[in-house]
Amino acid sequence: MANLKLAKVKKAYGSVEVLHGIDLDIRAGEFVVFVGPSGCGKSTLLRVIAGLEDITGGTLEIGGRVVNSLTPKQRGIAMVFQSYALYPHMTVYDNMAFGLTLEKGKPKSEIDAKVREAARILQIEPYLDRLPKALSGGQRQRVAIGRAITRDPQVFLFDEPLSNLDAALRVQTRIEIARLHEKMAGTTMIYVTHDQVEAMTLADRIVVLNKGHVEQVGGPMELYNSPDNLFVAKFLGSPSMNILPARIESVGAATRVVPEGGSPVDLPIAAVGTVAGGAGHLGIRPEDLSLTDEANPPFRGTVVLTESLGEVTLVYVDIGRADEPFVAKLPGEVSIPRGSQIGLTARPQSMRLFDEAGQAVRPQVRRAA
Repeated sequence: MANLKLAKVKKAYGSVEVLHGIDLDIRAGEFVVFVGPSGCGKSTLLRVIAGLEDITGGTLEIGGRVVNSLTPKQRGIAMVFQSYALYPHMTVYDNMAFGLTLEKGKPKSEIDAKVREAARILQIEPYLDRLPKALSGGQRQRVAIGRAITRDPQVFLFDEPLSNLDAALRVQTRIEIARLHEKMAGTTMIYVTHDQVEAMTLADRIVVLNKGHVEQVGGPMELYNSPDNLFVAKFLGSPSMNILPARIESVGAATRVVPEGGSPVDLPIAAVGTVAGGAGHLGIRPEDLSLTDEANPPFRGTVVLTESLGEVTLVYVDIGRADEPFVAKLPGEVSIPRGSQIGLTARPQSMRLFDEAGQAVRPQVRRAA
């Protein structure tokens, strides 16, 4: 069990700085997921923690010990890569035992016990005598995870371990990783992914990265429901949050906002620091929208496309904005012909307001008198 502390951690390749002073505290036993778009620095940050990349500036502590100059082996970490990295000529057993056999003086009985316990945890005991070529992709990934378990690390690092698997295997292996964290209570796990479902379902906390900076850190639903800024709001969620340029018409105990392509909306928000007439952005999640027959709905437009996904239907609506359609995520199968005029509404409490710079204006719900 070990906590991690990153203080002003930087990484540069020559004159190109990739990580810009990362500050982060990861508690012992936490499952933390790094997410962000391609090139945001999440894999680089993981490799810095692992010791596979040198730190340009700042300090990294693992278990209260500064490890900047320590090798990966000395840091007490184990890393699971995207590519499995199994030895093709070795059996599953030998692949899992290999790292332990390099440690001088370790008894064979102890190595055997560790391999078989890891195999039991991951339910790969029937495959111990097989070569990797005789395994499915999901089974190979479990072997790679098992090899990490046998080392009894303080910290597990996962670098997009499911990206090579098909959809069904991704779900199955994701469940197995979640169970592994439960079985190995107290072991710290850091997981890099670009898959939002993996991040939302696995993480105790999510770290959202963008261009080498940390945008926000928090629990999955905290980030989903209360994003700090436009980047986090649009990055989390599929389809992403609808963002409309808006004018702040009046402020007070509530704030009246006029979104582009919509009608005025009174939000239960005290817009501290904003002024009437100022610019901002109004955010509405697609699943918070519903159809309405009211004469003057908050949003009205022409249906340009519908996508039926079985449990939900995505409806893309032109509300008069040239840049992108407005998306509603409606439950069940909904038949709406292309070209139809529809009205959409949402509860004001579900809408999010951002200032002109893209920072969230936090809600302050009015109390009943």
